[in-house]
Amino acid sequence: MVPLKGARERRVRTGGVELCVAELGDPRQPTVVLVHGYPDSKEVWSRVARRLAGRFHVVLYDVRGHGRSTAPLPLRGGFTLEKLTDDFLAVADAVSPGRPVHLVGHDWGSVQSWEFVTVRRAEGRIASFTSVSGPSLDHFGHWIGTRVKRPTPRRVGQLLGQGAKSWYVYLLHTPKLPELAWRGPLGRRWPRILERVEKLSADDYPTSSLPRDAAHGTWLYRDNVRARLRRPRPDAYARVPVQLITPLEDAFLSECLYDGLERWAPDLVRRVLPAGHWVPRTRPDQLAAWITDFVTATEGGRPRPAAGKYADRFAGQLVLITGAGSGIGRATAFAFAEAGARVVAVDRDAEAAARTAERCRPLGAPAAWAEPVDVGDERAMEKLDEKVAAEYGVVDVLVNNAGIGLSGSFFDHTPEDWRKVLGVNLWGVIHGCRLFGKRMAERGQGGHIVNTASAAAYQPSKALPAYSTSKAAVLMLSECLRAELAGRGIGVTAVCPGFVNTGITSTAHFTGVGAEEEKRLRRRAARLYGLRDYPPEKVADAILRAVVRDDAVVPVTPEARLLHAMSRFAPRALRRLARVEPPLGTADSGTTPRNSGLLSTGSANSPVDKASWLWIKPPGRY
Repeated sequence: MVPLKGARERRVRTGGVELCVAELGDPRQPTVVLVHGYPDSKEVWSRVARRLAGRFHVVLYDVRGHGRSTAPLPLRGGFTLEKLTDDFLAVADAVSPGRPVHLVGHDWGSVQSWEFVTVRRAEGRIASFTSVSGPSLDHFGHWIGTRVKRPTPRRVGQLLGQGAKSWYVYLLHTPKLPELAWRGPLGRRWPRILERVEKLSADDYPTSSLPRDAAHGTWLYRDNVRARLRRPRPDAYARVPVQLITPLEDAFLSECLYDGLERWAPDLVRRVLPAGHWVPRTRPDQLAAWITDFVTATEGGRPRPAAGKYADRFAGQLVLITGAGSGIGRATAFAFAEAGARVVAVDRDAEAAARTAERCRPLGAPAAWAEPVDVGDERAMEKLDEKVAAEYGVVDVLVNNAGIGLSGSFFDHTPEDWRKVLGVNLWGVIHGCRLFGKRMAERGQGGHIVNTASAAAYQPSKALPAYSTSKAAVLMLSECLRAELAGRGIGVTAVCPGFVNTGITSTAHFTGVGAEEEKRLRRRAARLYGLRDYPPEKVADAILRAVVRDDAVVPVTPEARLLHAMSRFAPRALRRLARVEPPLGTADSGTTPRNSGLLSTGSANSPVDKASWLWIKPPGRY
């Protein structure tokens, strides 16, 4: 068996067993104790431990009977929660005498840690607790009792659903059979099963002691589960701040299992993660970030989680948004900031990007940075990618929002017009997906890409040949990427906003008309825009909701949804609509007018908020 790389090892004797304890980091820093689950050993935490070691004194130990720790004799009765509590207190006293530790548990490590934080004899030894994929058996027992005594269709469904997910618990209570399976074919095949089902790579996990560990660990279930579920403790209240991290794709535990947990853990912070059960292996970056934030907050006082909508999902994540200087991009940056995300605001206008980043911080973002970049410039985007990776980390959510538009007849479009529109609208998205998306894929910890398309992607118009072409390409690119990246846990969403009010009319430019006519069109546009009054904040909320739900295509406004439905069920009607005498502009994904008929989404020198194009009738046709 290979020890944890770079760790200092010691032995702690307690209750007739010898525990193998590994330590990383500076012992003078706050101590974080990581407790593993079943059928794991401490190596399950190796990726998280390495990420925490730069800030904390990190301690991992093999639970009795696992890894390099010895097993109790006899096995029966040797794995009770009371004896596991003795083990933890012995380790805490050895590695952090006189100073409370921050506890993190996964799976059965979390189950036993709930015992540690709710019994009085451990009071004062624990500063905080982060629970991952493991409920308190006492809370579970009360949860079952409530649903049995006061059944409703919903509660009965919850019981049946969790009962189906707990199939393995019944098998582990059978005599001899689990031990034979683990020491035989199951133990040999387990690494491949994890690789296929949970997308885990082998490297230093699982260890060679897996068959023996799993056989011993069956007594964790036999010694504790039935007894606690039948007679749960009535005083199982957590006496420390608790951070609950719930993987939404956990094959063994239902999210509803934690309903009403605030009763037992009054100082509770909830986090959710689109991942499977073994998040210490599949999402070490996010897990380490949440642990770091929680421990740091606890050391400085009572933890205060981000209060914004979706804070349980995005807190601590790194979000990069292009075209963030104004309009929809700026509103999206603010929404992620309120959810506790770290924000990188990208825009061609350096001052606008800086203003957005500055306003993100008081809204709840732990950190926010401004990066002035033209997304259509390949080399500039490559430099941005390198800088972000080196200074901020791998992006968790990428929002490719910047874009420009052009209105007019196809025959009035010059090759330069096409290059400008495609350079930003299509190539800007390609650059973002290629660079930041590739790092997401290489990291192997999931993520999400949002590409701002348009209703023009599926609604043809003879006034928007270049713009519609670019946005239709963005929509198809998003669909193709979604198919390719699905197996890597990376979602891809195309957002089609529709008419959005961001006050573009005061500086709008219209080609083919004189100065006086242009002023009149601006006044007319201002009146029409005021009637629509659809705020960019609603688009931002739709973007965050789409990431949470992993939606593929999101038409936002009612007209965008109507046109999307027509494109699927009445395409001939849309083609007829495309032949109607065209307006001078169109409603869309966050664009602002510019000289020579160009419309910009968060690009350089844009004097007004990023907004959606407005459908404006030509002169004499009101």
